Amino acid sequence: MNDRPATTAYPIAVLAGIATAASLPPWGWWPLAIAGAAGLAYVGRATSRRRRAGLTAAWAVAWFAPACAWMVMLTAAGYPVAIGLFALLHVAAAVAVPPSAPVWSWAAAHTAVEALRLSWPFGGVPLASLGIAQASGPLLGVARIGGVLAITWCVFAVGGVIASTVSGSSPTRRPMTALTATVVGALVVSASAAPRGTDTGDVVQVAVVQGGGAQGTTALDVPASKVTAAHLDATATVDPGVDLVVWPENTIDVDDFALSAVRAAIASEAARIGAPITVGVTEEAAAHFGDPTLNGFVNAQYVVAPDGSLTTPYVKVVRVPFGEYVPLRDTLSSIGVEVPLIPRDAVAGRGPAVIDIEGVGTAAVAISWEIFFGRRARNGVLAGGEVLVNPTNGSSYTWTILQTQQVASSRLRAVETGRWVLQAAPTGFSAIIDNDGQVLARTGISETAVLRDDIELRRGHTLYTRLGDGPIVAIIVLAALGPAITAAVRAAAALRVRGSQSPARR
Repeated sequence: MNDRPATTAYPIAVLAGIATAASLPPWGWWPLAIAGAAGLAYVGRATSRRRRAGLTAAWAVAWFAPACAWMVMLTAAGYPVAIGLFALLHVAAAVAVPPSAPVWSWAAAHTAVEALRLSWPFGGVPLASLGIAQASGPLLGVARIGGVLAITWCVFAVGGVIASTVSGSSPTRRPMTALTATVVGALVVSASAAPRGTDTGDVVQVAVVQGGGAQGTTALDVPASKVTAAHLDATATVDPGVDLVVWPENTIDVDDFALSAVRAAIASEAARIGAPITVGVTEEAAAHFGDPTLNGFVNAQYVVAPDGSLTTPYVKVVRVPFGEYVPLRDTLSSIGVEVPLIPRDAVAGRGPAVIDIEGVGTAAVAISWEIFFGRRARNGVLAGGEVLVNPTNGSSYTWTILQTQQVASSRLRAVETGRWVLQAAPTGFSAIIDNDGQVLARTGISETAVLRDDIELRRGHTLYTRLGDGPIVAIIVLAALGPAITAAVRAAAALRVRGSQSPARR
């Protein structure tokens, strides 16, 4: 594409980044994600690497700065670091792909960055990911084929096709542009016919409990006993007849849940209702694992049966960096960085992401942050999960940016896995989402509420749960590196030809 004057290129890049951010919840209008990708492709595929880097940086900062603005109130120092890192990764993608590369390769390079953010750094930080914006758009169904990464590639690809069309791509590049558009169309059409799992025939009446309370608070502001009492009070409004009651994450904070008085109180409610209650518990790692040498705590989801018995809990595997544990804690301490809000680290679980629920079946579990990772929901489904439970706690986050993005992520996981999703949060948002990603009920922020509905237990697999992220990541990497590999092979071949044609020495 021809280089645009800097006086117009940079404003376009910034506007494209703002459009990308505005496509995400809570502002979210899904077409803006495609418009943002188109704007980046229109100006960002410049001849000069320096120009590509600068324009892509402007776009990425304009995307991530507002979409991650909630971080300012939580970690003012970490906010610019995260924005800078995310932007730098996309700059690397822009620099790596030459402007002569086909649209599908350019789209793959930026999708590869989003794939990397699912696993690095610190096990993955997929904040404000592009695919979240499509939870309300026509690309949502593509998730059951290739997960959120397939959706992300489609967004960049469609944006690139639009930019190529508007700017008038050269005749030699039009076939590749047309091929890119064809692949996107084929994915969207195929998604409607792709496997999505099947109903087991069992219908379960559920009650999702939200105790309510102030938003933007921490455990230091609100005693754990107050949170527990609020959820017990809300549960008291649930009449007998439901099959399952779901509590949020972190609603109980004790040393040893099995021996606590809180367990007895919840067991009493379970007996009154005649249904098991899943509860989010923070407890000492030493007590949980029966190992007095362990320091730290665990974030677990228990099931309390009507007879008071406990089933094997699920312990959160993917912890929130700088939220539940401090990476490089010793290094940070050695240079004088204090982390008073996280004096101890959460201990990660290692078991399958499921809990067995008496009288209901097996539920896949993704605790809070884990719902942003398709691999965790997939793990639970592969272990037999018939419904996906997402106990979460967004009460410490200011505004509703992250909470609305989490609901959108739950919608993606529903489609990826072919399972209903029950999202329970102490102060919102709680939601009931069907296997097609439709939000059937959602609470407001801070309100005390109980969501009730009949849900379907499901079995079977989508293509995503069968294959996971591996195949799509491999395709993306090959597509991103393809032009560079081809160019290197051609250059080597040309050198060999020139060498063979050079005159022999006398």
